[in-house]
Amino acid sequence: MNLHYKSLPDNTVLSLIAPTASGKTDLACRLYETGRFELISVDSALIYQDMNIGTAKPTDDELVRFPHHLVNIIKPTETYNVATFVADVERLIGDIHARGKIPLLVGGTMMYYMALLDGLSAVPDTDPVIRGQVMAWLSDKGIGELYAYLQTHDPKICQRLKISDTQRITRAVEVHMQTGTPMSAWQATPKVAPCHNPRQHWLTLSVEPERAWLHERIAKRLGIMWEQGLVDEVIYLLQKYPDLTPDMPSMRCVGYRQVLEFLAKINHKAMQVNPAMAEFSDKVRSEMPDEDRLFFDQGVNLDECSPFLVNKSTDLTRNLQKQQPNLLQMACQDMKNKALYATRQLAKRQSTWQRSLARLNGSSHDAVIVPFSSIQQVEKQLL
Repeated sequence: MNLHYKSLPDNTVLSLIAPTASGKTDLACRLYETGRFELISVDSALIYQDMNIGTAKPTDDELVRFPHHLVNIIKPTETYNVATFVADVERLIGDIHARGKIPLLVGGTMMYYMALLDGLSAVPDTDPVIRGQVMAWLSDKGIGELYAYLQTHDPKICQRLKISDTQRITRAVEVHMQTGTPMSAWQATPKVAPCHNPRQHWLTLSVEPERAWLHERIAKRLGIMWEQGLVDEVIYLLQKYPDLTPDMPSMRCVGYRQVLEFLAKINHKAMQVNPAMAEFSDKVRSEMPDEDRLFFDQGVNLDECSPFLVNKSTDLTRNLQKQQPNLLQMACQDMKNKALYATRQLAKRQSTWQRSLARLNGSSHDAVIVPFSSIQQVEKQLL
């Protein structure tokens, strides 16, 4: 198959799928420079405004040089679901083809790709009134009440959800309250996938790099994020968006969650921005030894964290006790280690999703998926 960008049919929809930190964005930007493509972000973290460092978002200057659709489109306090993403992408594909360009979908949110290539169930959009009622219920009674509701009204969906999965539980409750039909029943209906469009040629390049190489890239990227000021960015978000809560999708993004836990641990005043954050902070601190809580209650100057955050060592097995570190150093290192582990786990889940996408090859619709083991291989084929 000739994959050179000049040989691609005009009706192509090109997807570049790869795990986090694999170099896909750099390649997408080089393809943009050919003049043949427009970029569509397939990243559930890049949609948020003001979340720049922890998402490895292109800089403002880079976004001017290499415009991305679906970047910086909502506030961190707002929601954006898969169905909305699919509708946005279908609209953008039509617009881009009309301009004589090829849509290049690039990112690592595999659930979004699965919706495009395998389809979505016909679950209705959320009624804002119903959503408000459910969120008020969640705030008042907690996730346990919503989970108990589902155990009565949709036991099948409960079998697939952990009680910690706040986003999916609230969505399932919303759907049942709005329609009277369980989410599990909606999900059992036939799916409709955008790649079935007979007027479009869907081509997906799926890159699954070697694990050790990827882990090294992840560690390097995280090191840059700490140096750039990810902790300060989270504090800024809490100050700018006082309605932020720990359960919002934006604050569950890898990196941000670990910083929230760190700020709670050191008793930072930003965590008192609202009752939900304060409750989260209290929960984190309740699991700490008494002497640690007393130490951080005396107050911490975040400037003291800088030497520990720029430290290049992110080895999960590093034994800090041998170096007799202070509690602040240990808290910083714990945050870094947890973020590293969470990012590695994210990459592992992404690879699992990629392998599940491979089964779509050979199906009746035009969704060709070509596997690669490195971004460099893809670059040689396309350029």
